[in-house]
Amino acid sequence: MLEAIRERAQGWFAKVILALIAIPFALWGVDSYIRHGGDTATVATVGKQDITQQEFTRMLREQQQRMGRQADSPEIRQAILDAMINQRVLGQQAADTGLTVPEGLIEGLIAGVPVFQENGGFSQTRYDEWLRQQGMTSAQFLARLRDDLMVQQLESGVLDTVSVPAPVVDNLIRANEQQRTVAQALVGPERFLEAVKLDPAAAKAYYDRHADEFRVPERVKLEMVILSQGDLLQQTTVSDEELKKHYADHAAQYQTPEERRASHILITVSPKATDAERKAAEQKAQQLAQEAKKNPAAFAELAKKNSQDPGSAGQGGDLGFFGRGMMVKPFEEAVFGMKIGDISAPVKSDFGYHVIRLTEVRPAKARPFEAVRGEIEMELKKQQAARKFAEVADTFGNTVYEQSDSLKPVADALKLKVQVTDWLAKEGPFPFNSEKLRQAVFSDDVLKNKRNTEAVEVAPNTLVAARVADYQPASMKPFDQVKDALAQRLRREQAMALAVKQGKEWLAQLKQGKAVEGLSWSGAEEVSRLKHPEGYSVPLLKEVFKADLRKLPAYAGAEVPGQGFALAKISAVQETGAIDAAKRQAYSAQLNALLGREYAQSYLKSLKDRIKVEIKKENLEKGGQG
Repeated sequence: MLEAIRERAQGWFAKVILALIAIPFALWGVDSYIRHGGDTATVATVGKQDITQQEFTRMLREQQQRMGRQADSPEIRQAILDAMINQRVLGQQAADTGLTVPEGLIEGLIAGVPVFQENGGFSQTRYDEWLRQQGMTSAQFLARLRDDLMVQQLESGVLDTVSVPAPVVDNLIRANEQQRTVAQALVGPERFLEAVKLDPAAAKAYYDRHADEFRVPERVKLEMVILSQGDLLQQTTVSDEELKKHYADHAAQYQTPEERRASHILITVSPKATDAERKAAEQKAQQLAQEAKKNPAAFAELAKKNSQDPGSAGQGGDLGFFGRGMMVKPFEEAVFGMKIGDISAPVKSDFGYHVIRLTEVRPAKARPFEAVRGEIEMELKKQQAARKFAEVADTFGNTVYEQSDSLKPVADALKLKVQVTDWLAKEGPFPFNSEKLRQAVFSDDVLKNKRNTEAVEVAPNTLVAARVADYQPASMKPFDQVKDALAQRLRREQAMALAVKQGKEWLAQLKQGKAVEGLSWSGAEEVSRLKHPEGYSVPLLKEVFKADLRKLPAYAGAEVPGQGFALAKISAVQETGAIDAAKRQAYSAQLNALLGREYAQSYLKSLKDRIKVEIKKENLEKGGQG
């Protein structure tokens, strides 16, 4: 219950805040983003709403900041766009359904976020600074937050309808936890290799028919110079005087806020409780409050006997230390208005009625300079590196363009290193996974005219210029180079086919009760749908659990790619025992979650079928470049 109290007040909302910094790629996870970014090209249209190239570019860069420099590929771009489209569809449905979020609720939630607090209260300065870091106005942030909360309401309305019947849960438990005693034998291709007589012309015929398998793609070796804010950070130094001045100028930022320790007795009230049930719970809480006030020393015993919070009742109701913003509002207001030793009247929250005793207070105090020295140093280095990057980025770009026959001038001017790559295929992995860099390298100006590429932004605050050091056009591997390996591969493929054929024949004989010579069975092991012993392939286990068990031993078999044909002998079956309530509840929760996701996906698909979505791929490919 303690975790639930904290999550209700802080956890889920903190995740909303974090989602605006680090947008997750999930069904409900991408916000509608900034709607007021100016007139730019459109990447997609969802109903009557546009997703602009500016919005998409910013989302892509946020993803790059989370995943690193290589977070750009056609697949990632499509995933980002799909998530943005999903959010727009859900947002439009939420608005059409009439869902709203009161302004007062949003303001109250923001005021309770620890990131925005200072000295135990909301700090407009911290809030404004956070907005500046995110590149948003308050109006834009509030709009995004309102949309996200509306979509959460819509999501809850869908997921709350999911419930898997108890018989289905029990059947799944029995199926999952049934154990079968199994031994296996593998019919491998090795025993048939000598029998395979490969036609001398087979390898050449295969080579001629499958030319693409032996094609060596166009490839290059590159020289590259990289200018990144991260590298500049490593070169930056900060003096003791600068550190101490920053500490003095921002003293409030380096304070540990006041924390309080309290115990409580909780009498829970169901959201569906009747007025009579609520009244009874309140009277029970009042009675316990009176008893506690008469004998404060017995508070822990009262909590152990009466509190309906399983997380704290065993500890006499002790909740440990917590600061502002970590508990639900009524609970927090009561605790931070009490004196040590005070026992409150019943306090009503979404969970029920709390009788609270304040046991200890840790006052706010300044963190020593030495304790935060590293933190301040890193912050100042980041600021200096950002300024330095902004100062030299133009020089970097101008130099590689104006002195386009070499990267040495820009490397010398900015004290950078010229790096040399190994061979890079035109269609293969590329530095920083940057499509723009790949296109620049294989352009005529760079490839044929031997010039530098332009300064390419391959990730936020990271520029790369490259030139071709060596080049090989696309070609074919000569047949003489591959013929031996190819012949060996073809022989093994034929031996594999013979192994599978023989394995199927032996399986049929075993099922008829006939003895089969030449099989080497492994030791018996217990397998279940949840327990897969090492060495048992998934195809074989699937057949094991399809096997007819009316007569034991029973047999199953499956082709195992690359290995041959695996046979299984099932000698015993052990059914699961009685199903206890805890196991049933755990399975039920997992099934409800899985089914809920299926419902959510189906619901989203039905909405998208009704809303026209148009994607402009040319603008999608341009987004984030330059």
